[in-house]
Order: sequence, then structure tokens, then C-alpha cells
Amino acid sequence: MSYTVAIVGRPNVGKSTLFNRLVGKRLALVDDTPGVTRDRRRHEAKLYDLYFDVIDTAGLEVADRSSLAGRMTAGTEKALEEADLIFFVIDSKAGVTPDDRTFADVARRSGKPVILVANKAEARGAEGGMLEGWELGLGEPVPISAEHGLGLPDLRDAVIAALGEERALGEDEEELDPLDDAPLIGEDIADPDAEEIPAYDPTKPMRIAVIGRPNAGKSTLINALIGEERLLTGPEAGITRDSISVEWEYAGRKLKMFDTAGMRRKAKVQEKLEVLSVQDGLRAIRFAEVVIIVLDATIPFEKQDLQLADLIVREGRAPVIAFNKWDLIETPQQTLAELREKTERLLPQVRGIQAVPVSAETGRGLDKLMQAVMATHETWNIRISTGRLNRWLEGVLAHHPPPAIAGRRLKIKYITQAKTRPPGFVLSVTRSDAFPQSYLRYLINGLRETFSIRGVPVRMVLRETDNPFAGRAKKKN
Repeated sequence: MSYTVAIVGRPNVGKSTLFNRLVGKRLALVDDTPGVTRDRRRHEAKLYDLYFDVIDTAGLEVADRSSLAGRMTAGTEKALEEADLIFFVIDSKAGVTPDDRTFADVARRSGKPVILVANKAEARGAEGGMLEGWELGLGEPVPISAEHGLGLPDLRDAVIAALGEERALGEDEEELDPLDDAPLIGEDIADPDAEEIPAYDPTKPMRIAVIGRPNAGKSTLINALIGEERLLTGPEAGITRDSISVEWEYAGRKLKMFDTAGMRRKAKVQEKLEVLSVQDGLRAIRFAEVVIIVLDATIPFEKQDLQLADLIVREGRAPVIAFNKWDLIETPQQTLAELREKTERLLPQVRGIQAVPVSAETGRGLDKLMQAVMATHETWNIRISTGRLNRWLEGVLAHHPPPAIAGRRLKIKYITQAKTRPPGFVLSVTRSDAFPQSYLRYLINGLRETFSIRGVPVRMVLRETDNPFAGRAKKKN
């Protein structure tokens, strides 16, 4: 039987460092600044032969419930309810503080077994702080160093003592992450010349990243979609710092959504912590298949919005625009027409991109947004047989052949699709170095219109076939 461990404690005692150590990856942001973690994060963990789920939480703080710190503490209390075992972490260097005593009472009142973890035990003078941990009444402190991986065997023994050997070591049937079986981004087609194209599978799991400027409503949107207050929200800009993943189902399909930190213009990103947050968000974009760009409908299409959209296209992801805060728009029909005109004009590289007005606050337009996500993902996976492509190319060349360069006409021999996710095509031509970009754009736009490849990036590579007679000297008569 599986079990869940929640890591709790006051800010800056090393909870996220311990979380990263247990999951074996640098998932949570770590910095010397107190209060880096704000949303709780859940992941599978391993401690030698122990397998369990672990929850990283925000630091417990004494604060008004309506404040940001108070809302963070409420999220931590939710994690305590979900947990079967609690790691209560203290800082051995600093010793026991009044806040530690207050929150030890909170952990004790939860009724769950608690292990007192004395972190940073490698520091000079840490032994005195560790011994102070006895005052909390949570049992013997377990000295560890999450940063250096010291003391973990003792932590393993403490888990077995707290839960019992049968439960702690119980072997479950191994559950495979359905996303592990998903095809890799940019997966090549095995046989590009095959006429039989496999149908799109609408049941496969999907990864979705939600990005945008600070305070655009990304976390509120995800909470509205999944139907629970899973992510921390509020009027303050820049609440989200880590890229938090949330798993849920929509129309019977398993989805993993990534909430990211708001991304400001590069010139404004100065603090180390914000740099780390932005880097985490960029990793989420590269990991995702579909990226929802959340724009504030009251101030859309600022320079940073366009740069984010261009980044997604360059990374080859499938973009969808959500015009959020639609409940604040006084003239919705006129505004929507203006926004769609701007979308086509400012984002020509993804002509036909799906743009949906939504209100995360009221729930309006969320179903249409998810339908747009599904449709865009299907387009991103489109596969077209070589026969259909070359029949289309014959018609294009008959109607509008490529121009002559320096008196010599360019020849196009054939076209084939080399990859999907995003759709990528290879065009066999003569004199690829002289091939005009304007005609290449003409072909790409023709592909979009004929095969309904709208709203996703399209790649086209020129390939020049070798001339078997090149380099041969003319024979003299």
C-alpha cells in the first residue's frame, strides 16, 4: 500500500532541498532567500528501498489568513491532511525557534506520525541546535544534510519505525507514468512514403504548459479547469515561482498541466530568484506539447506577449491563446473582432492560431479553450502521405512555378513529410542556395490552406540532390 510524506517546517530550513534529494531531480527551486516555495508540489520519491509520494510545501508562517503568507500556510495545512507521514524539518545551525515550537504543535494536532528532521547537520556547531529539537516533543531528531545527502540511512530507519515495516516496505504493483509512453517531441515517421497514415489517437496523454506575463491569471485558470483550489492565487503579481505540474482528466483523456512563473521582459529580470523562475518556465515550454498563452484581455499583445509566442513557435510547440479576464470587457463583440485581427497581423508565423476569450474567475469559455487545445494538438500531429503532397505540388507548379534566377529556372522534384510534432517537410530542389524565401513562404501557406495545418509551426527544409555529372570534364572530339 502506497503512502504520502509531507515535508513541512518554517521558511528556509531546506524543505525543497530535501524534496529534490528524495525525488532524485532538481524539480523545486532552491535559493537562500526565505519563502521561495509557495505552491505545494507532489512527486514520486525513493529513499533506498522505500517508495512513496512526497509533498513539498511552503514554509509555515504566523500571518493573517487573507495575506499571501496566510494563503501559503493554508496550502501547507492541506498537505498535512493528505499526508500519511510528516517530515518536520528544523535548521540545526539556527536551533529551535519560537516558530518551530508553534508549528510543532500544528504537526502534533494533525494526528499523523511525525519524524523530526534536523537538517544542515554538517555545519559547525549544528549539534547544539539538533539537541534542542528534543524540546519540541516530537521524538528523537534525525540529523541529515539534504544538500550533501548525509544521514539518509537514519531517515530511512525512522520511516520504518514510524509506519511499521509492513507498510513502509510494502511492494505495490509498479505503476507506470502514462506520459512515459508518449512519443518523443519531434518523433520521426518510420516510413515517410507510406500511403496508409495512422489515425490520430485522441486518448493519448498530453502535456500542456500555461505561460504569460505576471498577473495574467495563469494559476486561476488552471484552478478553474481542474475544479479545485490547487494553486496559490491572489491579486499580487508574481505569486508563482516554480513550474508546478497538475495531473487531471478532461473528456476521458489524461493531461498534465504545468503552471509557470510570470515572465517579464528580459531587461527587468534582475534578481537571481526570478532568473531561476523564468528558466524553470522555459523548461516547461520545451517539455510541453501544447502551450496556452494567457493574455490579459484588458492589455493584450504587449511586446513580451509577442516574444513569448515567437519563442513557442521557435521551440516547435503548438500554441493556443487564451484572452483572460473577459468578464472585465465592456464591448465583447467589438473587442473580440479587434483582437482576432491583431492576432492574424502580429503572429503571421502561426497563421490560423486558435484564440479563445475566457474568464478564469467566472468559468466562461473554459470548454471552448480545451476544445481548441485538443484541435491544435491534433493538427500538430498531422501526417500527410507523400502521394497527396506530390499531387498537390504538381498543381502548385502548374499554376505558379518558381521564378527563374539569373536566367535559369529553379526545379522542384518532389516533397515529402519527414516528421511531425510540429509538421516538417523536405523539398527536393535544384540550387537550394538560390531558392527565394518568398516562394518558400508561398508553399508553406499553400500547405496550411490545402491540408488545414493552421495555428501550428510548419518546418520546410530544402534538400539539393547530387548531380551525377558534376565535376566531369567535357570530352573533346
